[in-house]
Amino acid sequence: MNKNEILTKLSEIFREELDNEEITLTAETTANDVEEWDSLSHIQLIVAVEKAFGIRFTSSEIQSWNNVGEMADSVASKL
Repeated sequence: MNKNEILTKLSEIFREELDNEEITLTAETTANDVEEWDSLSHIQLIVAVEKAFGIRFTSSEIQSWNNVGEMADSVASKL
């Protein structure tokens, strides 16, 4: 699975979890760019991403992300 495919799947997960069909993620997207993405929904998103891809993130990985592209890189490294 390449990074574009991962971003597409992440967009689907974010739309579902945040209940917003308008969300289209790019590698540069941050929580500040998505109105519904707050600290509580962040945890829900991480759980949904882990479940969808069948992976687990460490807390240090999660804290190191500055944007969706870095999240996608972490997903890719675990697939």
